[in-house]
Formats: sequence, C-alpha cells, structure tokens
Amino acid sequence: MSDLFEEPSPGNAPEFTVSELSGAVKRVIEGEFAHVRVRGEIGRVSRPASGHLYFDLKDDRSVIAAISWKGQAARLSIQPEEGIEVIATGRLTTFPGQSKYQLIVDQIEPAGAGALMVMLEKRKAALTAEGLFDSARKKPIPYLPGVIGVVTSPSGAVIRDILHRLRDRFPTHVLIWPVAVQGERCASEVAAAIAGFNAIQPGGPIPRPDLLIVARGGGSMEDLWGFNEEVVVRAAAASQIPLISAVGHETDTTLIDYAADLRAPTPTAAAELAVPVRMELMATLDAQAARLSRALTQGLGQRGQRLRDLARALPRPETLTDQAGQRLDLLAERLPNALRTATSAKRAAFNSIAAHIRPRVLGDMVARLRERLGDRASRLGPGLSRQTAERRRALSGVAARLQPGTLARDAQRKRAELDGVLRRFAMAGGAQTDGWRRRLDALERMRLTLGYAETLKRGFAVVRGDDRVVTSKTEAEAATVLEIEFHDGRLVLGARQPRKGKGDAAPPTQGSLF
Repeated sequence: MSDLFEEPSPGNAPEFTVSELSGAVKRVIEGEFAHVRVRGEIGRVSRPASGHLYFDLKDDRSVIAAISWKGQAARLSIQPEEGIEVIATGRLTTFPGQSKYQLIVDQIEPAGAGALMVMLEKRKAALTAEGLFDSARKKPIPYLPGVIGVVTSPSGAVIRDILHRLRDRFPTHVLIWPVAVQGERCASEVAAAIAGFNAIQPGGPIPRPDLLIVARGGGSMEDLWGFNEEVVVRAAAASQIPLISAVGHETDTTLIDYAADLRAPTPTAAAELAVPVRMELMATLDAQAARLSRALTQGLGQRGQRLRDLARALPRPETLTDQAGQRLDLLAERLPNALRTATSAKRAAFNSIAAHIRPRVLGDMVARLRERLGDRASRLGPGLSRQTAERRRALSGVAARLQPGTLARDAQRKRAELDGVLRRFAMAGGAQTDGWRRRLDALERMRLTLGYAETLKRGFAVVRGDDRVVTSKTEAEAATVLEIEFHDGRLVLGARQPRKGKGDAAPPTQGSLF
C-alpha cells in the first residue's frame, strides 16, 4: 500500500518555465516564417490613436491576426479596408502575453484587379453618398485664366506636353507643384499640392492660380491608385479653385475624375480645355470689329434715310411763315389808326381831369414835391462823403503797398531768383561740357592705345624699305634704302648694293645689318 503514495519519477523529460517555452515557440515560428506572403480577406480593421493598424486576414476556415506598426502603416501602398482580398507580406511572430501568433505586415497588395475594383466601387459608393460627386458642386472653368497651377511630376513627359500645348494655343503663366504621381507618397503629396495652391492669398508675391490641372500619364490600375485615395478625392472636392483632372489615358478612370470640376481624357486635352486658341480669338475679334463697323454704317444709313423720309412729310418753311406774315401786314396797317384813336381818347380824358384841377392844388403838390426833393438832397450829401472817405482809405492802402521799399524788395527777390536760374544753367552747361571732355579724353586714350606708337615704346620698331613697310628678310635685302622708326625718332641707313653671287667681288666696307 505504501507504494501507491510514492511520487512519480520525472524520468528524462526536461522541465520548462512558461517564459522559456514561449520564447522557444517564438524562435521556432520566427525562424521558420521570417518572410511570408499570405492571401486572404481583410476583416475587423482597427486604427487606434497610437497610429498602429490592426486587422484580420481570413478565409473560409481560418483567421490570422495582423498588425502594421505606425511607420509601416504610413508606407503601405493601399490602406486595408474590410471585405477586400489582398496579399500581405511580412513575418510571423508570437505575442506571449496572450499566447497567440500574429503577422507583422510590411506591404499589402490587392489580390487582383477584382479586389481593386471591389475596393474602388465600395469607396466610390461611400463618397457618392456624401455628395462629393454632385454636379451642383462643380465650378465653371474660367474662359481665359491668367495663371494656371499644374500638379504633376516635374520630370515626366506630361508637363512638357502641357507647356507645349499652352504655348501653341495661348501662352499663359504656369505654376508647377512637383509631386510623386505613383507609389506610397503620391496621395499625400497630391492632396497637399491642391491645398497649397488654394492657400495662396490673392495679391501676394506668388500669384494665385485661376485654374488647377492635376495630370499624370497612363498606367496600370495599381500605378494610378494614388488618385483613387480618399484624401485626394476630398482635397479635389474642397478646392475653391476650379480643377481639371487629367489622369491617365482616355479609357482610365479614377475617383478624382468624379470630384474634379472637369475631366480631360489626356493631359494634352486638359491644356486644350484650359485656354482657347489665341489666333482664333484674334480672328473672332477682327470679325466682331468688322460686324460692328458694318452695323454702325448700316444704322447710320438707315437713320439718315428715315430722317429724309420724315423731312419730305413736313411742310416747307415758306408755307408756315406766309400766313403769319400776312397777319403781321394787316396788323401793321391797322396800327397807326389804332394809335391815333388811343391818343385822342387819352387826350380827351386828360382834358376832362385837368378841367377839375385848380391852380392852388397844383401849387401845393409842387411844394410837397420840392420839400421831398430837399430832404433827399440833405441825406445824399453825408452818404457821398462817407463813400468818398472809404475809397480814399482804400486808395491809401494800395499806395502804401506800392512804397519804393516794397518795390525794391520785390525787385531784389526777382533778381535773386534770376541769379539762381542762371547758376543752375551754368552748372548744367558745365556738367555737360565736363562729360564731353571726359568722353574725348577716353577716345584719345583709346586712339593712343590702338596706335602703333605705344607699341614702339615697348621695344619694337618699324622697318621701311624704299618707303614701304618691310615684313621679311628677303624684302629687307632687296631694298636699297632702309629706314628704322623707334619710339623717339627714325634712323635712315644709306644706299645698299645689290647682293652678288659667289663669284662676285667682296661686299663694300659698310656691312649688312642682316
């Protein structure tokens, strides 16, 4: 019975602590699965405030927890969304705190065009529901923008095509905001460029664009995926500056095309939609000017004809004045008789009134009038005296201002002004003369520098033979008279004998200089 209560023998099996066993499992899993690519559907996406990205990879039978750290999540080419199928690249590790394994994801790729299209349609439906693609939000494209902002790669053929087309159609001021047009930096840089152009204040050192063009050449769906990102679509929809989207070729469609105010099939077509043809505008302007001239001429002609037609319907001036002249003649004939009749009636009325007026009444009336006249005369004298005194004082003031001293001061001031003008004339003439003198001196120095006299001072000489400049030994030997010009004078050598052959006599006593 005692054997039943004995402790069992441990045998040869080693003992592990929990940490040791977890570490051993971690080393085995990380060693065997240091780099794996896993295909699956994304589920349960979580983005906490720490910036890390947590999600699940699953199929119809299993689920693997996946995580992308903050720095890795920012470099992902596409952001995971629940329900799409992807291929995740990373390494498998364990999390001892929860006895679980998980995939550390470095890169996420769509599992095919089908997955990208599912993601694209899902994102398009969500943004459409928000109203970002409504036609009521579209802004009209300016007919003739003064400044155009272009968001594209500075080194590609796209910007050259746009600039070339703008130069051919209508030269315009262009601002280029260089961005990456594919890869992980594409979406953030394009969105920042659109927001940056909108942040330019009008009237500042950098002109604010009147129109924006977001352009990129053709490519695969993966290459153009940066223009399907939500941040780019929202930036295009929020732009206060009208925006033309020119991403890819005519058959390529991205979400920025729906948010832009106008979609161009190619970058070259975007330049054509941005500005009109300058020559066509000039031709249209000439045609409109011709139409205006013809309309003015035709209008003046029609109004002149209308005036002439109306003038024919009016009576002649003689017809209007004949009857009035006749009435005037009749009244003129009746006027003398009417005046005589009126005079006789007035004289009769006067005589009737005069018969009732007595001489005494007339004397009283004359006395009253004389008294009134005397009163007026008495008041007129003082008034004239006051007026005369006032005018005398005014004349005295004028005379005081015209004193000899005042005239002398005025003359002195005018003389000082005249002297100042004369001094300025003299200074201006002297300055001009000095300028001409300096210019002549400079020309004289240039003449002396270019002349050969200065060269002679540096040790050179001019050799003339028989009044011609000698430039070779042969010419010097053939000359009969040599003249050497130095900087301080000329040296003339006497006549020279012509050269003799080997059989000739010895040369003269004066030897040859050569």
